[in-house]
Amino acid sequence: MRNHMIPIAKVQLDRRSLQAVERVLKSGRLRAGPIAEDFEKRFARAVGARYAIAVNSGTAALHLAYLEFFAPGDELIVPDFTFVATASMALAVGARPVLADVDPRTFTLDPADVERRITPRTRALAPVHLYGHPADVRGLMRVARRHRLKIIWDAAQAHGARYGKRDVGSLPDAVCYSFYPSKNLTTGEGGMITTSSASLAAAFRLLRSHGEESRYHHVRLGFNFRLTDVAAALGREQLRILSRSLRQRHRNASFLTRALAGIPGITMPYVVPGVTHAFNLYTIRIDPEILRMSRDEFQQALARRGVESAVHYPLPLHRQPLFEGYGDDVDFPVSTRLARTVLSIPVHPGLSHRDLRHITQAIRAVASSKPL
Repeated sequence: MRNHMIPIAKVQLDRRSLQAVERVLKSGRLRAGPIAEDFEKRFARAVGARYAIAVNSGTAALHLAYLEFFAPGDELIVPDFTFVATASMALAVGARPVLADVDPRTFTLDPADVERRITPRTRALAPVHLYGHPADVRGLMRVARRHRLKIIWDAAQAHGARYGKRDVGSLPDAVCYSFYPSKNLTTGEGGMITTSSASLAAAFRLLRSHGEESRYHHVRLGFNFRLTDVAAALGREQLRILSRSLRQRHRNASFLTRALAGIPGITMPYVVPGVTHAFNLYTIRIDPEILRMSRDEFQQALARRGVESAVHYPLPLHRQPLFEGYGDDVDFPVSTRLARTVLSIPVHPGLSHRDLRHITQAIRAVASSKPL
């Protein structure tokens, strides 16, 4: 038994970050302003996009992107294995999310299954770079070109991920980020849309602020989805340390992969050659038949040994009450299996070498059913 719990995520805030936020608070200028604008410019440069539009959540980023791309009745193909917002924001704009299965190794949208689900009403794809592993960019863009579809990339967990030499934030047509506290870059709550289209950038800016073209002159239905300067001040500092924190995530992931190799019943994350995994999450798979325990029992045993873990996600979308009638387990065999077997363990930059050794020892102990 261990009294201290190693957390699944931990926000990294250095002295400069705290001072940056304090300066904004003391200034009294707390709303969206010049600091948010500067954060947008820096973020766009960092990912290789022409424009970045800051918003107050990753969900808001998806909502605005979908508002611009879809009319009521249009269809959007999304992975069945993802966080609900990727699909639910389609419902919010009157579009229909069409669920597709995922690749069994990367857990990202399967281009072959996408192809089977395209209809005359399909307007776009919404691939997710799940856990920080880039989706099959080449395969999905090939499908999109063939059917003249747009792509809205969900990069909520993929700050720093690259496909080949290209940062995923530079991909067309739009890329949506989340800055939730568990992400590689956080503003507390917040998000960003990146694009290299001037017209899209202008539309997103209009939509995030009440459709206001000029002061009190509203030309479209919009929302208050702005990011405050308080949050942006933290975002700028998080962007400054992002490369460093990504290097530590990669070191931690490499340690975990080496130390956990060869354990029967546990499958390590797969990384496609030529891509850069952002390792927002380090997600293993538990084989209940080999380990003679369920994933949830494995998770509980880890907690008793002081290791926090998390399930992303316990239900595929087709089994969520919100999407009742969108399919059954036969339609989505991969996502159905993943929902029963995935388990995310700590990989964040705050882990010490001692923490990493304890995590791997605890997993080996549980896997071999050693007594506490």
